[in-house]
Amino acid sequence: RAVQALPDGVVILDSANRIEWCNLTAEGHLQLDGRADLGQNIANLVREPEFIEYLERSKETSVRVTRDHGLALSLRLIPFGQSQKLLLSRDVTQFERVDAMRRDFVANVSHELRTPLTVLVGFLETLQNLKLDPQRQRDYLGMMQEQAARMQRIIDDLLTLSALDGAPPASSETQIAMRPLVERLKSDAEALSAGKHKIQVSMDASSDLLGVESELASAFGNLVSNAIRYTPAGGTVTLAWREGTDGARFSVEDTGIGIEAEHIPRLTERFYRVDRSRSRETGGTGLGLAIAKRALARHEATLEIHSEPGKGSRFTARFPARRLASRDKELS
Repeated sequence: RAVQALPDGVVILDSANRIEWCNLTAEGHLQLDGRADLGQNIANLVREPEFIEYLERSKETSVRVTRDHGLALSLRLIPFGQSQKLLLSRDVTQFERVDAMRRDFVANVSHELRTPLTVLVGFLETLQNLKLDPQRQRDYLGMMQEQAARMQRIIDDLLTLSALDGAPPASSETQIAMRPLVERLKSDAEALSAGKHKIQVSMDASSDLLGVESELASAFGNLVSNAIRYTPAGGTVTLAWREGTDGARFSVEDTGIGIEAEHIPRLTERFYRVDRSRSRETGGTGLGLAIAKRALARHEATLEIHSEPGKGSRFTARFPARRLASRDKELS
């Protein structure tokens, strides 16, 4: 009973590697039948080349094998009793996925910082080694300042994302007045657009949100700035706050270039960009949507993305009804 309760798989093998017993976890990991497979050689049932070689040599402390549906297992043989062996199986799928994400993240951060650092180092060497006229020096210093500011934005966004990842769920005690917040977002959009787009606001809800205003303002602001960046001049960006029986939603809809369907599932990944050159030209760090998704998740909200190339995109943050507060109650 104790071994059945373990989260790891356990198989008891005899000296010829025949199965004497296994727990339910091992049945699931190795696709065994605890009754029908008794007496069978484990090598005939787990036909992974790495595992077969491991059984024959048993030099390594453990071996990694991949089963159906991408299940990654760590298998280990341990001598047991007179001539028996324990075969232990552990599911390391999530561990490997997190490790791969960590490696990708480090590689992405290094890549994102390498370009501005290369530019800075190059200009510094130029300024040190060449006699330049004052105007050329000012031009070089201006470009260096732009690259330094870009690195600062990346670091600030990384710190924001780190703070959100380690924070508990957002408080539901503070009431956020949505109309003033949406109006501020509109003003920010107009400033970023510099008159190149038509900015619209649509509000038909009578409730406000419960949560942390700075986090939601940052999340909504990222959606708005993306809409401005990826909408050609003359296009329209619409900010909407609407309420329904199941909660409320804040949406940002544009008439921009749109996004291919294959990219949509990955848009909220850190540093994932559909168009890297355009994102960098417009000052994007590749972390805005990751920050927005995490901030919304802390407020029990989901982020939905609908887009069609050439027609535009709509990003919608959906909040459950328990995150709403009536303005009438606050006034009373």
